[in-house]
Amino acid sequence: MNKFKKHERTRAQESSNAIERMYITMRHLFNRGFYKPMGISGETLREALLVLRPEIYGSIADEKAELEGILYVIDRLPRGIEECRFINLTSDEGYANSHFEAIIPPKRRRNCYRIDNEQMNIEITRGRSEIYDILTHLTFLFVESHKIFKRIVIDDKGTTTRDWIKLKVAVLNKKKLTKQEREIAITHTANILGRTFKELSDVYNVFATKKHPERLLEIVYWLGKLAIEEVVNNNKRTITFSPVLRERLGHHIHGERWADTIKETLKKEGLLSRPIHVISANLHSVMNVLYAPQALKTLADKKDIFEVYEALSSSENESLSNKVTQKALQQGMIYIKDTSGTNINIQIFDTAKLDLSHTDLELDKSEKNIEKPVLFVMDYAFGEQAYETIDEFLKPFGEGKDKTHLNIESISIMGKAGILEGGKGDIMIPSAHIFEGTADNYPFKNELSKKDLDNQGVEIFEGSMITVLGTSLQNKDILKFFYNSTWNVIGLEMEGAHYQKAIQAASKVRGSINPGVKVRYAYYASDNPLETGSTLASGGLGTSGVKPTYLITRKILQQILS
Repeated sequence: MNKFKKHERTRAQESSNAIERMYITMRHLFNRGFYKPMGISGETLREALLVLRPEIYGSIADEKAELEGILYVIDRLPRGIEECRFINLTSDEGYANSHFEAIIPPKRRRNCYRIDNEQMNIEITRGRSEIYDILTHLTFLFVESHKIFKRIVIDDKGTTTRDWIKLKVAVLNKKKLTKQEREIAITHTANILGRTFKELSDVYNVFATKKHPERLLEIVYWLGKLAIEEVVNNNKRTITFSPVLRERLGHHIHGERWADTIKETLKKEGLLSRPIHVISANLHSVMNVLYAPQALKTLADKKDIFEVYEALSSSENESLSNKVTQKALQQGMIYIKDTSGTNINIQIFDTAKLDLSHTDLELDKSEKNIEKPVLFVMDYAFGEQAYETIDEFLKPFGEGKDKTHLNIESISIMGKAGILEGGKGDIMIPSAHIFEGTADNYPFKNELSKKDLDNQGVEIFEGSMITVLGTSLQNKDILKFFYNSTWNVIGLEMEGAHYQKAIQAASKVRGSINPGVKVRYAYYASDNPLETGSTLASGGLGTSGVKPTYLITRKILQQILS
């Protein structure tokens, strides 16, 4: 008995195997050019997702519908995708210059175009990670739609329940619902989803938008309608990959265009040969730390600086943000809005045009006879896109005799990550990145350490971090394995190994940049996937993300500018 027990697969091994199957399958389907998610071609993806049961998708394996998971996915997919039978993943193929209106999901910057009633095109400019992300979300959504089908269709002819008929009337009746009509519709929808009236009432307004106050009802109706057509009439939903996308993927087309634009700007401004410090972060924290004390002097004199940052992070205080931006543009900031398709905007700060004594960073006041550094701040990359963009940026600029090697002194990465010990808002300082699903690991000397950020009212954790293939595929079993094993993993994110792979290639192998380039990595916890109710699907950080974001930003700037 014990002999057999030894060879039984653990849930972590099953889950790991399911992730591997999903990625192999997704690559195969991409090479094939099209597939039907709820047909035979999509079966492996569906089965693997149901074995995996990722935390983000909550009750995907149960009969009842998963509300938080649907909300998480819908916020990352284009508005109206639930109505479309044909979903076409394309490269940047010129739709921006057409009459089609770009639909940008609220939580993912990607251009999508509704071609007609049945077809949605989604532009892929961020590489494979984006394809994996979308296919996983769509698989989840279609699995949920078939749960709805099973609860509303009562025979082979497609006869539906009374609940479905009532929901259909409420959705197709285009007029605004009264409170009473809405509550009646919620009652029927709750039966369809296997949820309580209270559960649906609690999330109803979270789904609603100004244009679509009854959005939850609409989503449930269209998911159910297409599932009925799929099963009863055999009108299968189809996902296709355009020939241009299949040809371009992996060729760094967008990354090269992005990097060339930046280097041309640096050359035009006379900054190409100056010491450059790369910072991957959001596009407000560096600017606010450098300019807020000066631009908002009255407010900064009265309040603690972290209260000022909190005020700046609120969408209600746009006028304050505008003042800081205005000051930054007057004193050395150059803003480059992305036109390459990477969706990564840029800020360049020429510190020679900024009086650092006006900051509150407690820098060394003595005048040093050194060249003033240039800060190059790039917005967050997405998964494998981190390799593409940094790899292209670190290459020399120009050809032959005109080739210029960039003087890169440091690369600092600040990002959000899932934490395995601790909670939302805590900070992780990695000592190595481990790439999930491979034996690849990237140890490095991190210029940031626990003592740099200690005693600031935020918990700090140090250790290895795992770069995952997609946050939407993580489950507790795999995470517990990494946390409890000798890998000593403290958290998970999507870009670290990709950044470090590009940095090591440029500094240690290709000789494009200084082999002693300094690196800094720090992450603040956006979620704890091991805690029920603390996953990404449970909502954002709110103001709890302000303090860790600015603690990390301030420390990075102090190290660069001291």
